[in-house]
Amino acid sequence: MTTEPLSIPAGTPDPGLYIVATPIGNLGDMTLRGIAVLRGAALIACEDTRVTGKLLKHFGIKARLQRLDDHAPPEVRARVIDLARGEAVALVSDAGTPLISDPGYRLVREARAAGVTVTTIPGACAAVSALAIAGLPSDRFLFAGFLPVKDKARRETLEGLAGIAATLVFYETAPRIERSLRTIAEMWPEREVAVARELTKLHEECRGGTAASLADHYAAHPPKGEIVLLIGPPAVAEAPVVDPDVLLRAMLLEAGPGKAAGIVAKATGLDRAALYTRALELKGQ
Repeated sequence: MTTEPLSIPAGTPDPGLYIVATPIGNLGDMTLRGIAVLRGAALIACEDTRVTGKLLKHFGIKARLQRLDDHAPPEVRARVIDLARGEAVALVSDAGTPLISDPGYRLVREARAAGVTVTTIPGACAAVSALAIAGLPSDRFLFAGFLPVKDKARRETLEGLAGIAATLVFYETAPRIERSLRTIAEMWPEREVAVARELTKLHEECRGGTAASLADHYAAHPPKGEIVLLIGPPAVAEAPVVDPDVLLRAMLLEAGPGKAAGIVAKATGLDRAALYTRALELKGQ
């Protein structure tokens, strides 16, 4: 692996769409390159202008903001893309790396289709940060966004992922973590589980054990803050045959057909083109 010399861009960035990661808690994790791009951008597209406004104020950046979330109409994305043809436009989420269980993939997809240069400005990501400290196998993992709120849907999602020989990574909320852990304990009592909480913040913790022991802990000590839930891979004897339809349906809750097919193909070794065709069929049902 080669690395470029440290270079902090000065002045206005080249035209294009820049995907800029922001801190997940500790403002010291904002990269120098990210600050330079945000400072030079003609427009910053964001989930919530109030949240991004606080970040920009901290770094002394004045910029034009445009709210762009999953509910933004196509014409808003079109205006952002049109501006990016001639000027630098940044996309940020409220925290972490955009598109990782956050809005933005439609904008990126349409920008690329329109011939606009899309550049990544990497940085903090809760899923990867949690995986790095959890002590679970990290050579192969599957990020699956948030678990469903309802018990039946949550169980079905986990059942669809049961045969994946990889560490499963989810985002979860503090009020729901105990219930999710109870479900996991019923399904996979022997699997290793980890809960990473308040990453990069003052009260950061990562606690491991069985799902039942963790559920008991958080029942007695209700958690606060952002949570990443990790489940270790199954033992060889435990892994069932994976139904690709179940897996695709689970992924379609968080992603489009193309991305869903890619994730399932990587996890199972099945043909991506065939999975994409099937994902389109399931999406239309």
